[in-house]
Amino acid sequence: MWRGSPYSYAQLERLLQNHFSAPRRLFQVHALLLTSGALSASAATAFPYNCLIHAHLRLPSTSSTPPCAPLRLFSAMLAAGARPNGHTFPSLLRSAAASGPATTALHAQCLRRGLTGDRFVACSLLSSYGRAGRLARDASKVFDEMGSPDLASSNAMLDVLCIAGDLDKGREFFERMTTRDVVSWTTLISGLLRNGCHWDAVEAFRGLLADKNNNNRGRLALGEATLVSVLSACASLDGTEGLAVGMSVHAYVVRHGVGLTAFLGTALIDMYGKYGKLGCCRTAFQAVSEKEVCTWNALLSALANHGIEAEALVKFNMMIVGGFLPNQITFLALLTCCARAGLVEIGLYWFEAMVTEYQVTPMMAHYGCVVDLLGRAGRFMDAIKTIERMPFMPDASVWGALLGASKLHGNVELVAEIGRKLLDLGPQQSDRYVTIRNIYLEDGNWHAATRMGEVMHEAGIKKTAGQSSVVFHSTAIP
Repeated sequence: MWRGSPYSYAQLERLLQNHFSAPRRLFQVHALLLTSGALSASAATAFPYNCLIHAHLRLPSTSSTPPCAPLRLFSAMLAAGARPNGHTFPSLLRSAAASGPATTALHAQCLRRGLTGDRFVACSLLSSYGRAGRLARDASKVFDEMGSPDLASSNAMLDVLCIAGDLDKGREFFERMTTRDVVSWTTLISGLLRNGCHWDAVEAFRGLLADKNNNNRGRLALGEATLVSVLSACASLDGTEGLAVGMSVHAYVVRHGVGLTAFLGTALIDMYGKYGKLGCCRTAFQAVSEKEVCTWNALLSALANHGIEAEALVKFNMMIVGGFLPNQITFLALLTCCARAGLVEIGLYWFEAMVTEYQVTPMMAHYGCVVDLLGRAGRFMDAIKTIERMPFMPDASVWGALLGASKLHGNVELVAEIGRKLLDLGPQQSDRYVTIRNIYLEDGNWHAATRMGEVMHEAGIKKTAGQSSVVFHSTAIP
């Protein structure tokens, strides 16, 4: 308890824990501390500042509190003469992770106060430097200065290497680790997944299951993060091998009685949806006891991408009735449904409602869906007006949607205009140039088709050769 106040530090901590997600309440607690003298120079200690810094860090990203609030509190803490300790810097370093200069300044404060030997502080320094993109010079130096790093520090360094995309060093570091646990394996799997090495992530998961040196081998219990990562890797693979591994992960979940949380269920639905196993999607969806918006989105996307538009619309209505607020991904799936089912008026209604009623800002993909919706219905003037009203320049995906509709309706005049727009965007979309040339050929316009071929040649655009492969014992054979 601080002088002149009826409140104890335990009560303060309880207040902040109960109201950390409410910015207004947090400001009220902060005001209470100021008016009661708890933050004055005569009574200042690290504890109330640590509590406030940690509470600010846990505020929702949508709150009005500026991201620099923890650093401002730290400045006020120093000005009041309170001495920072090992509980102060981990939260500060998390808030400064995106800023290299702030991390360096906090590192200097840690050195000045002799706190770099604290493992918790050192791990936070590693993560902060890694996320600021300053791996080689700073994060590695911090790790090397530890002397005899423990498992938590090694896991933090492995995470930094994976975030930096240096997978060769990451794998080498992982192999050198004398002790590994599920967190180590999960960090490696997530890093491989993040860098597009999906099959390697699956192989790492198999290595986890077979690792005899795993700290938790006798009581191996894979956490949600591990299972979600490997399911995401399976969803990104081609061929039936990914589905087989994903089904084995699902079997593990059932066999070990792992509860399907919203995020684990979402990963499972997404994996089955990528392989068209809609029955399994529905089963997994029903098994999720407490659904979140992401769970509904995964099911809606699976149904929309496989032509089950009517059911997707029914599920969307159930989602709204259930009190869930749709987000950008929800509306993308909904607009895809409407475009493929030819439900023009319904699609236009929801496109307007997403802005006016739900305050969801449309992305490029949403405009592409609307252009596709109108184009499929032959309403080319409306589609062009939609493009003209876009708040940003349309990219190749939007013009590609209009190109597909033009091909469907044989609108050769519009194809020529789209061709010019695509040329202005650059030579990245070779398949669309080929489509334009083929439309000209089908229309009998040999001169225009030849000219398009010449333009492709001049711009260095090459047609992507088709290829197929067979996956045999985890190896793709061309």
